[in-house]
Amino acid sequence: MRKLLLPAPALAVLGAALLAGAVPMAGPALAQAPVMNLTPAGEDVVVGRVNGIDIRRSEVTAVVETLPEQYRQLPGNYLFDLVLTQLIDRKLMAAAAETAKLGDDPEVKQRIAMARETALQEAWLGREIEKGVTEEKMRERYKKMLAEQPAEEEIRARHILVESEEAAKGLIVELKKGTDFAALAKSKSTGPSANNGGDLGFFKREDMVPEFTEAAFKLKAGEYTDTPVKSQFGWHVIKLEERRKAPPPDYEASKETLRREVTRDVVVALVEKLRAGAKVEQFDAQGNAKPEAPAKK
Repeated sequence: MRKLLLPAPALAVLGAALLAGAVPMAGPALAQAPVMNLTPAGEDVVVGRVNGIDIRRSEVTAVVETLPEQYRQLPGNYLFDLVLTQLIDRKLMAAAAETAKLGDDPEVKQRIAMARETALQEAWLGREIEKGVTEEKMRERYKKMLAEQPAEEEIRARHILVESEEAAKGLIVELKKGTDFAALAKSKSTGPSANNGGDLGFFKREDMVPEFTEAAFKLKAGEYTDTPVKSQFGWHVIKLEERRKAPPPDYEASKETLRREVTRDVVVALVEKLRAGAKVEQFDAQGNAKPEAPAKK
């Protein structure tokens, strides 16, 4: 069964009550109740009736799906009853509006037409996106992304951070005597990487402050800076461990970004196709024809 498309104001009364604190969000009784199941199995049963008009379970679950996440985590039976109550009230108010002949009001007619148009647009676009955003297209986009983003250079370095230039110079003297860099970092560095022997792992140029990056990327593997490097954090002695090309982004980790990009492409192509097959005229805010744009040379 497909989801029902309901306008955002469908639960305006419920939303106001939630924001005003009228709906309790916690409590011993509520905490013990299960979260509402949004995918009930079986027949779409009637769960309410207003003056002979049925309200089905699918209407309730469709509205629940439009609520913010924190409200959808409310206990199941409690949330179900709350939404059903609001649906009943909405139908009563809609019936009162019909009795008052508001359906003939030009403004109301316009709003109904716009709501219908929005529902149709969302339904059509949703189905077209579902068909168009395929695993194959996402894989193609992933390959294109890799081709357009050549692997960057990364380095793995250690550093010892101290508060003064004099202290940093003393460390360099110790290193030249053969003291192990990692051991010296553990005992002398004031930075958070001290426990790891000053190891910063792999990083790219833009990951560090400019002064640090400039000094670190000049080194060869196994070398350390023979003069202290000053940054906003203090004085550094830096040792380069190794260089490599950064591994490409993982497909699974990139999937949501890829899905958004493919979805955008699908929507753009759909709109272009619709426009190509239609006669479209646009006017300014006063209803006057816009001057034609000059032809491209």
